[in-house]
Amino acid sequence: MGAAARVAAFSVHVFTALGAACALLALTAAAGADWVAMFGWLGLALVIDGVDGTLARRLDVAATLPRWSGEALDLMVDFTTYVLVPAYALATSGVLPAGLGAPLAVAIVVSGAIYCADRQMKTADNYFTGFPVLWNAAAFHLFVAKLPPAAAAMLVVALVVLTFVPYRTIHPLRVKHLFGLNVAVVAVWGVLALYALFRNLDPGLPAVLALSLAAVYLLGIGIIPSRR
Repeated sequence: MGAAARVAAFSVHVFTALGAACALLALTAAAGADWVAMFGWLGLALVIDGVDGTLARRLDVAATLPRWSGEALDLMVDFTTYVLVPAYALATSGVLPAGLGAPLAVAIVVSGAIYCADRQMKTADNYFTGFPVLWNAAAFHLFVAKLPPAAAAMLVVALVVLTFVPYRTIHPLRVKHLFGLNVAVVAVWGVLALYALFRNLDPGLPAVLALSLAAVYLLGIGIIPSRR
């Protein structure tokens, strides 16, 4: 294996690890209650996570550099960006009822850690099993929708429970069933999310409803059986 191939493969690992840097910067922003900056960094981490797998497969990183586990690296970064930082934000922002923020955040990180350790979190056809601990997106929706704290708490409890319910959730970039539609919905969601950040997490009711419909689609479309 040539040196250039090894350097290229290691660069993919560094690219993945940049997601951890995004998590640190997001946590710093959250500590200062700068929620727009926090979600901006989490959004950048989400983009990195969406791209690095494709790069790793194209460069055959696992075979080129077997010393480093791309899967383990990805899981560590995912836990910080998808679970830990959003849980901190929900615990400290006032989105959840007073006195329940910390306990619910603990439930998020414990359930999220268990989910990340599940060797059967994905099916052979690239569906996730249960709610795939997308707490970055869930927290974003709670900040944007500005639900009453009690309603926000009930949604958090429901998602924690759904983490362990064996239903299918699509990976929008890897599930073949309705691939074009799935990517289109993700693109619409992404544009609306950027608009919400530009509007300081107050995009208006039509955008909130559109974001919510896109989220419901992405979380629920996997329940519909696909032709095998």
